[in-house]
Amino acid sequence: MPVPLLSEFVILHLGLGSFHRAHQAVYLQQLIEAGDARWSISGANLRPDMAEVVTALRAQDGCYTVETVSPAGDYRYQRVGAIREVLPWEPSLARVVARGADARTRIVSFTVTEAGYYLDPQDHLDLDAAELAQDLERARRGEAGQTIYGATCAILRARRDAGAGPVTLLNCDNLRHNGERFRRGLLEFIGHAGLADLADWVRDNTRCPNAMVDRITPRPPPELRERVREATGRDDAAAVTAERFTQWVIEDDFIHGRPDWARVGVELVDSVAPYEEAKIRILNASHSCIAWAGTLVGLQYIHEGTQNPAIRRMAFDYVTEDVIPCLHTPERPSPIDLGAYRDVVLERFGNPAIRDTNQRVAMDGFSKIPGFIAPTVRERLGRGEDIASVAMLPGLFLAFLQRWHAGALPYVYQDQGMDEAAAHAICAAPNPVAALCADQGLWGDVAGDARLTAAVRGAAARVHDFIEETAA
Repeated sequence: MPVPLLSEFVILHLGLGSFHRAHQAVYLQQLIEAGDARWSISGANLRPDMAEVVTALRAQDGCYTVETVSPAGDYRYQRVGAIREVLPWEPSLARVVARGADARTRIVSFTVTEAGYYLDPQDHLDLDAAELAQDLERARRGEAGQTIYGATCAILRARRDAGAGPVTLLNCDNLRHNGERFRRGLLEFIGHAGLADLADWVRDNTRCPNAMVDRITPRPPPELRERVREATGRDDAAAVTAERFTQWVIEDDFIHGRPDWARVGVELVDSVAPYEEAKIRILNASHSCIAWAGTLVGLQYIHEGTQNPAIRRMAFDYVTEDVIPCLHTPERPSPIDLGAYRDVVLERFGNPAIRDTNQRVAMDGFSKIPGFIAPTVRERLGRGEDIASVAMLPGLFLAFLQRWHAGALPYVYQDQGMDEAAAHAICAAPNPVAALCADQGLWGDVAGDARLTAAVRGAAARVHDFIEETAA
């Protein structure tokens, strides 16, 4: 691979998976094509995974193809060359740390997925996690680790020692309040490592803006390489595929410069909170609604459920009747056209080319109810309002859970937040609806509320009728 021609300013990105290459790197490519080539990406992984992709990217000088497809089936292909340097993985992460400590590096961004933050429900580090404990030992010895905290700690220590200046740490994961939560976790990690002086430097010399990212990016299917070859003539071993829609909202809180992302459609805002809430309650919760309902009537893919009139109506009514009145009020108007956002979300979910599975989206219900659904229940009950539409989601989940309890799901259900014994007990209870609604972990301070139980009981009856009618 030739010596990389890095630009004046560098973004070091940790996590070269499909999402980064279909999202953040594409935005920078668009900026370069618009005539601003001051920034480029140096990419690396923290673990020895994705070896074939990394090898392919290095062989292709960091270039690759992004295939996008619209709900109407329009395929387009874009060559992306914003990643000018691909660092090979090695245990010490020496080259990654050196790039992070280079004065040209002004932003360190990362995509490590939610589990990679090792945060408990109180947003403290899960110090029982073996990977985190190992990285704390490495940090005490002055070594880099393979978690985001262990790697970032080493980068920041080297950067401080080199006098390379401040740096922004930019979270690009689907995590609520991601910048704030990462910063707390990082400072807690540095504290447990006994590096009080580094913690002081980090507080003064870093920023961690919250951000919201959105683009459905499925795992590249085996046939993608051939599609790209037929469409472009290139044999691309690192191609990615994604939906046409893309969105990136970032709090404009950078300490040492940033690309002119607004020029290519990135929304730079004072607060990302309303965008997060819209995505979590409208997109994420509706996604789960469609996956649970589709599974219950024998469908395999999200687009199949979205195109089912009864399932689509459940998602539409949930958003229209219960979510939008919570997120847009006279006292707190939303900056987003929530009705239009709802319609775009449903159109995206109906894209048959994405082939997103119910199995993938239905997982982790015991985390999704408290995170995506309970806030709407809580707010509407607090105002004395009806919750019939939002109650359909736990009604669907209970029917789904009962299928799991009976061993009747068509696939393996994965749920990191589920206590299996407690879940079986809910299903086996004399009154499963009351047992589900009394679960403190799911509902918090409204657990056991008679209004919640009554609404979910009514929803469970409607779910039963929906299944019977669809089967007939």
